Amino acid sequence: MTISVPAQSAASSPAGGTTAQLEVSGVDKVYQARRGEVHALSHVDLTIGRGEFISLVGRSGCGKTTLLRILAGLLPPSSGTVTADGESIWRGGKRNDQAFEHFGLVFQDANLFPWYTVADNIALPLKLRGVGKKARRARAAELCELVGLPGFENAYPRELSGGMRQRAAIARALSYDPTILLMDEPFGALDALTRDKMNLELQSIHAQAGATVVFVTHSINEAVFLADRVVLLTPRPGRIRSITPVPLARPRSLETETSAEFQEIVRVLRHELDEG
Repeated sequence: MTISVPAQSAASSPAGGTTAQLEVSGVDKVYQARRGEVHALSHVDLTIGRGEFISLVGRSGCGKTTLLRILAGLLPPSSGTVTADGESIWRGGKRNDQAFEHFGLVFQDANLFPWYTVADNIALPLKLRGVGKKARRARAAELCELVGLPGFENAYPRELSGGMRQRAAIARALSYDPTILLMDEPFGALDALTRDKMNLELQSIHAQAGATVVFVTHSINEAVFLADRVVLLTPRPGRIRSITPVPLARPRSLETETSAEFQEIVRVLRHELDEG
């Protein structure tokens, strides 16, 4: 069964013929370090469809987070272009703020403000956008329900488990209905059981919110379980080695991971990763 597709093939286009929402073309990133230049990314080309879930995997230092930070407007590319809904998000090395109005970001650390309640943390982006208090509280309650935190609206971050804090962080990122959600190893610090539960939760959230998701992880199993396509990067400088479709039916349960098809996809990706 052939499931891995060369990066320069048609698989670099969205699965299922969906409309392109994010397009990365010829992106390079070179850092200036004390010991000279560090070539982090080299000629990355990727088209991501609207509503698609993309997982980025690869060895440590391969440029996964660098690519995500370029997509997030936190780091300019050295060359190449990135567009969202046809609009360039970088213009001459400067971030186009207007293009990021519908982006949501989730990192490994939940980064909740300890002096704010869960509801206030979730609603903070809305407050910064001038949304009224009543509407903010209603949206926070709605999102607490969505991410599995009903009844914790008035709790403080210190009163939550790690998984619950990450749920609150995801809810905050969803507060203003982003169409693109960028996630950098959001469950990397969680124990295995909590991580499995969060993967199920994220799958459900993605189905309901309908946002396009780009998800960085070190776990091949997690990448395959969540994604429509898995993008594997080579060691530095990061290039796209392969783009693997994941044709598994949704919704996926934990039992999906025991299926022969799932295991075969994981096996091929692990083999490619080991080959470097």
